[in-house]
Amino acid sequence: MNIVFKRFLLMLSIIVVAAVVVACGNDSSEEATTEEGDASENTEENAESNEADASSSEGEEVESLSMGFIPSSDAGNIATTAEPLEEFLSEALGIEVNAEVMVDYSGLIEAMRTQQVDIGFLAPFSFVQAEDRANVEVILKSIRNGSESYTAQYIVNADSDIESIDDLIAEEGLVWAYPDTLSTSGYLFPAAQMKEMGIENLESHFQQLSVGGHDNAVTQVYDGQADFATTFDDARATVEEELPDVMDQVKVIGNTDEIPNDTISVRSELPEDMKQQITDAFMSLNDNEEMLEVMYEIYEWDGLAEASSEDYDIVRDVYAEFEEELSE
Repeated sequence: MNIVFKRFLLMLSIIVVAAVVVACGNDSSEEATTEEGDASENTEENAESNEADASSSEGEEVESLSMGFIPSSDAGNIATTAEPLEEFLSEALGIEVNAEVMVDYSGLIEAMRTQQVDIGFLAPFSFVQAEDRANVEVILKSIRNGSESYTAQYIVNADSDIESIDDLIAEEGLVWAYPDTLSTSGYLFPAAQMKEMGIENLESHFQQLSVGGHDNAVTQVYDGQADFATTFDDARATVEEELPDVMDQVKVIGNTDEIPNDTISVRSELPEDMKQQITDAFMSLNDNEEMLEVMYEIYEWDGLAEASSEDYDIVRDVYAEFEEELSE
């Protein structure tokens, strides 16, 4: 092999080795670049995940609130009367607040269960039922006539021979008007009391007439369409403007034991900070004479007090007694 050919082979070997080195360097660089890119993508994904987790932990963003009312008097009147309350709460909370008049407590409870209504004005029994079915939380209870509790009353026409609850127990076939079977004072507490006094079957003992409101129950007695009615004390005042002589024409013959007052409750998935803001806003009504007048016009409330679930244990006892027949 001559010298020229040997030199050619040496140069060729050098070129091949150099090419291999360059190729390996390029591969390493590409791998490093890829790894850096993957790390960058992972960092971005983690950041997005953390932001989502943080957003989730803060709860939903509430842009507006709905309040559900059940009319104790004319539904149209409540819708109009509640407008100043809507405006006050909207300003206090910084978001739009709307009042909705519901047909009955069952509809309001279902709306709160499905998170369609944020704030429910629930009677004591309806709150207990809503807590059981929809996991609502009570935040406030009403003050009426300076008290955090009230009684149900039995009323008859002034010309009636019925003078006491015992007279109701003694006579079968009387027409009994009440607002709703889910009404604490309008039905449940009187029903429990009359059963304790000896009536085994309320449905066979009385002709029952559900009339959709305390004012309607009073009117049924006033007009002679019912022999007696059960309402909150004193529901006669709700119709006094239309029936100026109602206090004379309709008389009270008895009352039940004390019942904790109506509630303001909130739906289960409402963020905790919003629950507190709502509580604070409503509690501020106690220092606002104008808004207290509005609350009195709506439900004859004089003020508000903070409430807990335990306040309604007595109502749960009655609920347990009627739960099976009311769920049918």
